[in-house]
Amino acid sequence: MGSTSGGTTRRRLGRLTASAAAVAAMVLAMASCGNAGSQEPEAPPGQQTTAAQEPAAKSEPVKPPAVEPGWPRWGFTHTGVSANNVTERFEQDVADSLARTPMVQNQHIMGFGALNPEPYPGRFYWEDLDSRLNLMQESDATQVITLCCAPDWMKGGPEGPTEESAWDEHLEDAPYPEHYDDFARLAAEVASKYRDVKYFMVWNEFKGFWPDHSKPADYKGYTELYNKVYEAVKKARPDAQVGGPYLGFDSNKSGRSELRGPWGVVNQNSLDAFEYWFKHKKGADFVVVDGASPTDAHQLLPDEFGAVRKFSDVTRWLRDKVGDLPVWWSEFYFVPEDGTRWPADKQLAVQAAAMMEFARSGAATALYWNPQEKEGPCEGCMWDQSTGAPTATGDLIAGFTRWFPADVKLEAVASSDPKVWVLAQPEQLLLVNTADAEVTTTVDGKDFTLRPYEVKWSDR
Repeated sequence: MGSTSGGTTRRRLGRLTASAAAVAAMVLAMASCGNAGSQEPEAPPGQQTTAAQEPAAKSEPVKPPAVEPGWPRWGFTHTGVSANNVTERFEQDVADSLARTPMVQNQHIMGFGALNPEPYPGRFYWEDLDSRLNLMQESDATQVITLCCAPDWMKGGPEGPTEESAWDEHLEDAPYPEHYDDFARLAAEVASKYRDVKYFMVWNEFKGFWPDHSKPADYKGYTELYNKVYEAVKKARPDAQVGGPYLGFDSNKSGRSELRGPWGVVNQNSLDAFEYWFKHKKGADFVVVDGASPTDAHQLLPDEFGAVRKFSDVTRWLRDKVGDLPVWWSEFYFVPEDGTRWPADKQLAVQAAAMMEFARSGAATALYWNPQEKEGPCEGCMWDQSTGAPTATGDLIAGFTRWFPADVKLEAVASSDPKVWVLAQPEQLLLVNTADAEVTTTVDGKDFTLRPYEVKWSDR
């Protein structure tokens, strides 16, 4: 999730490492030569909900909107550290592994592993983006670029490489309105340079446009920036696909909003911002949102598995609003950010259940925020820090990519025990045991015994 009124979370902070600061100094030398949402009252008695009431495990699959044939649907975002930040051999090993099941990969233009791309007006630094895009190409990715964040001089800071303090304090600031055109020109420059990249997301979680989630966002400012970027990118690259608003759908236990379910109530400020952008945008090739199944107060309602139903309910709400536009989830989270730690098997099971909800509700794309580190333990990382081999998380995303692309035909297949969730297509079954105990169930005429929180793939 993005920043809240309480500050920026550790996971989302785009601070670069000391080695990156050294590179920044090198760039300087070169240049000299050349939310927590508001807790609102309960809805009035009798107010209708939009969430279906049957258990998530029994919800019927929905056909997604038309996408390109074989669109992989699943993938991840590169963050502060990725395979290109270790060694060439390590990068190649990870790339070779990822290339076995090509998926969507996303990279931001500044922060989250990339230094300031335009430290001086009209002077560009592409080394970090080149390195990440090369990794994406080596792994046969469907490449995506997020057009965020903005160089310091566009948001009240000095010209030149970003200073250490600015990464912490000002990375997520929005460009000033007088620099919207400058940011749009930078976006067009990015699109023109990386012509192999077809898909571009505009900004990230209303950063700088929504400092206090208990109050309305500056959706007019964001929409003005979006429209300038959209037009500039389309002028430079008519073939480019551009989407927004990359808005977080925060939720609380209670509140006044039409979008609600057993998992909570979406912040009305999110809905208002989305509605304004959608009505006033110059155009969009896809719609982008993100969110978490826990509430802003870290509650899992009614429990950790029931809470992921939020993803399908929000997707269905969006699809009702946007018609045939594909719905992308740029980020999704399912573990509370209050220090909660789960055993690895439980975390994987909840993630699998969340991804099932995206598939059932017809989301076109869902990107995992990949929390890589260079060394040491890393919960939820997609590859091993020392060998580059895929972890259980990496295998899970690869399995979804292979068996449940966006144009696959889903089939309604039931489990005799409701504790086991099932996702099915004509050739493959995915079973998830949501119980902390062994469960035996019959699915598709076969008997299965699953360990506590086991995620199991099976041919049909």
